Amino acid sequence: MQLNLIPKIKHTNSNNFFLLAGPCAIESEEMAMQIAEKILKITDTLEIPFIFKGSFKKANRSRIDSFTGIGDEKALKILRKVSETFDVPTVTDIHEVSDAAMAAEYVDVLQIPAFLVRQTDLVVAAAETGKVVNLKKGQFMSPESMKHAVTKVTDCNNQQVLITDRGTMFGYQDMIVDFRGIPTMKQYAPVVLDVTHSLQQPNQSAGVTGGRPEMISTIARAGIATGADGIFIETHFDPANAKSDGANMLDLSLLEKLLTDLVAIRKTINHL
Repeated sequence: MQLNLIPKIKHTNSNNFFLLAGPCAIESEEMAMQIAEKILKITDTLEIPFIFKGSFKKANRSRIDSFTGIGDEKALKILRKVSETFDVPTVTDIHEVSDAAMAAEYVDVLQIPAFLVRQTDLVVAAAETGKVVNLKKGQFMSPESMKHAVTKVTDCNNQQVLITDRGTMFGYQDMIVDFRGIPTMKQYAPVVLDVTHSLQQPNQSAGVTGGRPEMISTIARAGIATGADGIFIETHFDPANAKSDGANMLDLSLLEKLLTDLVAIRKTINHL
């Protein structure tokens, strides 16, 4: 995959990692614009290629009364406005075959959720839009098995594919990142480390997913040190009151310091 083929992406010659970042879900136009503007200012200063992330719909909820979205078209239009206002590419996740063509009208990258990455029809539908496809590694899958998910995309004559590791579930209520998977999966496609989802604590008895955001810096630093091409971070200016995944999101006020540290690590790695 060639990063510079993603529409509107900047700083592709900086030799930096790239960043997929934004809120878990689109809650309103105001929140999306506020978060996008802040991230863009930071990434422009640090010369980090940036793709704004926001889910237009949340289908994998623990409880039926959990927040799922503000309306598909309304959220997708907000993603388009973010892209047009700040001249940045956008990514959103899809859950059904019919979502692929619909979302492709609004965003630049289609993301396949980890728990759906073995769904051939969904992966093929995303690939056939011609958009970049970001495949989340299933929490239940080995790094080696992601080769076949990538092949489903490339067999559709779409070479624009990414793999994102978001941890592996070895127990009932926690995620573990096996950093050996990064060089393994880089044999198949550029690899992104989803830092915040790797720190989820799902399947809590209360029906609300927990998390360990205090470990975000640790996981992110290790990801850059072990060769991740990109970093995925969900961030919000008020995680405690976010409508989805607040327990493992990074407070937006902490993002600049984290990215500055990661850029320094990346520069060190590049000179080894």
